[in-house]
Order: sequence, then structure tokens, then C-alpha cells
Amino acid sequence: MKHVTVMGKYPVNELIIQKNEIKYTTVNEILNELKEKINAHPVATYISIFDHYTHTKSLAEGEINEEILDAKNIIFCFGKQLPNASMLALRPRSIGVLEYKDTFVVSFMDAPNPQAQEAMVSWVKSI
Repeated sequence: MKHVTVMGKYPVNELIIQKNEIKYTTVNEILNELKEKINAHPVATYISIFDHYTHTKSLAEGEINEEILDAKNIIFCFGKQLPNASMLALRPRSIGVLEYKDTFVVSFMDAPNPQAQEAMVSWVKSI
């Protein structure tokens, strides 16, 4: 897993997985695995799946790299504390799964909570 800065300011963790190295063959299979991990976590709460690919494709001005075959986000929250309004800007969390011909790319932005960050790293590495 590598740590990159996107657009000069967003800290993102990214794992590139060769399709021939894992048992999963679709984005949905990976999302199902992540959903199981979220549901098993004592604090995390599953919210939804966002089909980013379909959304972008439906827009008249939407642009998708022709090499991308699918792209979805699983949305969830770790929020066990709500000390102020600013915390709402940091939640919920999401993990994106993108499919190319031979690889999947799994990515997520750094979490402000070390335990949440550790959980997401663990979930993604387990794929």
C-alpha cells in the first residue's frame, strides 16, 4: 500500500492489486468483503454503496478514463464521539474500489482517528 497526496493536499492510501493475485473477480465482490468487515467492527456502521462509475457516465459532461471498467465507494462511519459540528465534515468515511482490465485499485483518504485508520488499512490489506 502506498500513501500519496492527491491534488496537492488530500492524503490518500492506495493499494493496487493484480487480478490474478486474489480470489475476487469484480468490484462488487470486494465491496461485499469490505461490508462484512465493517459490519463485524464494534464501532463502524455500514451506510451504502455509491456507484461512481454509473453516476459519472450518466452526466452529459461526465468524463471517465476509457481504461476504467467500474468504480464504486463503500460508505460507512466510525463516529463514536460527536464533540462539535466540525466532526461532521470528517464523516462518513469511504473506501473506493476501481477496476481496470488487469487490476483493482482500492483507495481511501486518511482518517483523523488512528484506530479508524488502522482498521481501514487492515481491511484493505486483507483483500
